[in-house]
Amino acid sequence: MVKQKIIFASTSSRRKEIATAMGLEFEMIPSGYEEDMSLDLPPEELVKTLSYGKAKDVADKLSEGIVVGIDTIVCIDNKKLGKPKNKEEAFEMLRRLSGKFNYVYSGVCLINCKTGKIIKDFELTKVKFRKISDLEIEKYVATGEPMDKAGAYGIQGLAGIFVEKIDGCYFNVMGLPVHNLYKNLKKMGVDVFDYDGWKGK
Repeated sequence: MVKQKIIFASTSSRRKEIATAMGLEFEMIPSGYEEDMSLDLPPEELVKTLSYGKAKDVADKLSEGIVVGIDTIVCIDNKKLGKPKNKEEAFEMLRRLSGKFNYVYSGVCLINCKTGKIIKDFELTKVKFRKISDLEIEKYVATGEPMDKAGAYGIQGLAGIFVEKIDGCYFNVMGLPVHNLYKNLKKMGVDVFDYDGWKGK
């Protein structure tokens, strides 16, 4: 295994926090790729397509390193939910999630800038919300937490009080499926234990 430079095609503070906890050394470069949520694709194919678009936009500008693109969406009743455009949309998304299972899909794309090798994968987690009242939704939306999150909720934040059960990778719901990333980094010849974050522990 070789210690390689890792670049996340993202500016997400949550992804930065999780990747740091993995002990990785990395940098974050925002992708200029425009997501198109209207593409007529099954959820798993949509997130793979969008994560590839993000990763490729950054990888095309680099000559070495492994670029990681991640895209997360929430699905319910065959409807794909991205980030809400405003508070009204956030309210409607959360009302739709109340008392039901929602399905969190993350596309994971890795591109080796030197060799051109590409890996595309996805992760699925099922999340069950308890029944939540309109007043609870209003109070939650007023915190501002839902506004930059797919499906209008952050499981690691206050929205955790709405979650009854979870089936699958918790970190996937936060936006970075750790075991999936680890598995695919290994396929790229990267071992997270080679990084200094794990030295001397």
